[in-house]
Formats: sequence, structure tokens, C-alpha cells
Amino acid sequence: MLTTTLSDFRKDIKSYLDKVTQSFETLIINRGKDTGVVIMSLEEYNSLKSTQHELASRLNQQRLDASIEALRSGKKIVKQLQER
Repeated sequence: MLTTTLSDFRKDIKSYLDKVTQSFETLIINRGKDTGVVIMSLEEYNSLKSTQHELASRLNQQRLDASIEALRSGKKIVKQLQER
């Protein structure tokens, strides 16, 4: 995670944005006491939104937890995909 001030960000905006997009860094721009802005790559944002959607319902959470537990315990189910 990177942090900077608004004035430093203005001075070198391209460099900061390159770091965010190329290395999946999150940038926090401090704007005073207890205020700030977070900048992240679009790919990282989309990933967070996808995770949020997957965990939005209790049923999805339970299915995910059960799948993780099955993987950890060595249980797995192999299915063949059907060709169309």
C-alpha cells in the first residue's frame, strides 16, 4: 500500500498511477486529519466487486465455505464437461 499527500500526488500523478495499475498497489492520498482518498486499479476494483457479489447471500457464503473445506480435507469431485 502506498501513501502520499495531495500535493505530492499532483507533482507526480503519472508515476503514482503507473504504480497502481502495474503492480496492483493501492494508493491512499491523505487530505488532512482522518480524511483521504483510495485509488486502485480497475482490475482490482472489479475483483473486489465480484467478491462482494459472491458473498452477498448467505447461501453463496455457505457453498464457498463448503468448497474450501472439501479442498482442505482432500475431498474432490471430478466432472467431465459436455461438448455442445
